[in-house]
Amino acid sequence: MNNLEGKVAIVTGGATGIGYGIAKRLANDGANLVMVDLDANMMKQSASEITARTQEVEISIGDVSEPKTAQEAVSKAINKWGKIDILVNNAGIGGVNGNIWELDIEEMDRVYRTNLRGVFSFCREVIPHMLEKDYGRIVNIASIVGVMGNAGQANYSASKAGLIGLTKTMARELASRNVTVNAIAPGFIDTEMTRVLDEKVREKLVEQIPLARLGLPRDIAHSVDFLVSDRASYITGQVINVNGGMLM
Repeated sequence: MNNLEGKVAIVTGGATGIGYGIAKRLANDGANLVMVDLDANMMKQSASEITARTQEVEISIGDVSEPKTAQEAVSKAINKWGKIDILVNNAGIGGVNGNIWELDIEEMDRVYRTNLRGVFSFCREVIPHMLEKDYGRIVNIASIVGVMGNAGQANYSASKAGLIGLTKTMARELASRNVTVNAIAPGFIDTEMTRVLDEKVREKLVEQIPLARLGLPRDIAHSVDFLVSDRASYITGQVINVNGGMLM
């Protein structure tokens, strides 16, 4: 278990699924949180569950594709605790599936705005505060399909591949200031997004995974927990694949 006492973390998409799993783990390790999500009701419920058991939590309701959401979340962290040590960019959308010649520009832009521009906005707001302290840990949640591609998901896979490129660039820009930037590329995780799949589709997915199961939010949270710890202080610009062996 990490000692994150006194650390301040922002987690986007923190109300459910992977984001909630990450927020719980960081809070259990002692971090104070700003949780960001578009779903106000779920956010309040999730934040109250964490607060009841562990650390202080601030909530920020908003769409990460809008720059003002990042500004408001950062303001809450600075006003409450005076710093930001950790940023986990988890919020994302899957978008409409279809072959690239079937997708329209508006759909591509919608996915890019959330999955890529949203991360850019949060990093742009957070990084100056990390540079003031010469310390920071940024973890971007990418996807297995951003590494290997996936037919029918040009919008989603391109946005996640772009996120990996952004991660590596920021890592080079910030390394001299003791700010590390890494990405985690989850495989298929048992969340609301995958539970809507037909049971036969889920079975076929599991057949492709050597560990013979879908991942759990805590599998991703464990990796985030490591990357924000002092044990990972010499790791930056990396993509950690957490997919049960589906992609090797």
